[in-house]
Formats: sequence, C-alpha cells, structure tokens
Amino acid sequence: MGALDVPTEGEVIIGGRDIARLSDRHLSGIRSNRMGFIFQEFFLLSGTSALWNVADGLLYQAVARVDRRRLAIEALERVGLGHRINHLPTQLSGGERQRVAIARALIGNPAIVYADEPTGNLDSKTTDDIVQLLVELNDAGSTIVVITHDHEVADRFPRRLQIRDGVMTEGPIL
Repeated sequence: MGALDVPTEGEVIIGGRDIARLSDRHLSGIRSNRMGFIFQEFFLLSGTSALWNVADGLLYQAVARVDRRRLAIEALERVGLGHRINHLPTQLSGGERQRVAIARALIGNPAIVYADEPTGNLDSKTTDDIVQLLVELNDAGSTIVVITHDHEVADRFPRRLQIRDGVMTEGPIL
C-alpha cells in the first residue's frame, strides 16, 4: 500500500494510477508528495532538532527552507510540541519522539497516512489527542491507515479490517 513494493497480484491504485506500472522515480514522487508514514520506531535523525526532523520531510517537495521551517513549527504545534522545537531526539521522551514522527508525516498534508502503532508510546491524554487529529484528517478527506494492537484506538475509527492468519476480515476486532 505504501508503494514500497509492487503487488504480486491485484492492483494498488493511488491517484488513479496503478503503482505496478510506474517507474521507481514515479513511485518515489508518489511517496514524497501523497503519503505520510508514521513509523513505530520513529526514525528520527539523532543530531537534528525536532524542528528539522519535521521540516526535512518536505525536502523532496522542493519547498523553500523558510517555508519548511514555518510549516514544521505549525506541525509541531499541532501535536503539542511547539515548546520543544529545538530539542534533539535524545532530549525528548518516547512519547515526544512519537509526536515528532507524527508531525513529520503530516507536514505535507498527505492524501494517505500510514500509521504503524502511532499511539504506542503515548499517555492516554496524548493518545486521545492524536487519534482525534487522525480522525479529523480523515474527515477532511485524507485516507488514514492505522496499524494497531490497541482495541480502544481501533474502535475510534469508522472502519476496521483485521488480518488474522493471513486472512483479512472486516468488522469488530476479536
């Protein structure tokens, strides 16, 4: 779904285009312009501030440095980290690092957001805030794909798919 691999069968259509028919260059363009990825392990650059970990998410979109900075500050404020923009990842808690990763994924207003355990390192209040943010993005038209083991988080979204023993089913999580 994230255009990292092409399907062995079936089709994955993004923006009206079958990803199996696109070159690596076009796939990279789709990933950088239409997708946001929230990784479970954060993947932040350790020697780079929260601000630039987020701002650099726009490098491949040819956004000017001053605009990347402004948008990164807005994204960090949106996830409650406006006061931590100059901190390095090693100076942030696990939950704060998770929110930096979320801000980085959302900075380009992606059409699709893939979120792998986006609330796994967050306290219950921040979890509620982040889930609400993802729901609002979905309401505004973004496709949100959340992978989670947290049934309470999954229950907050309008549609749930479960993969169990390689079989996908729709409906309540068992």
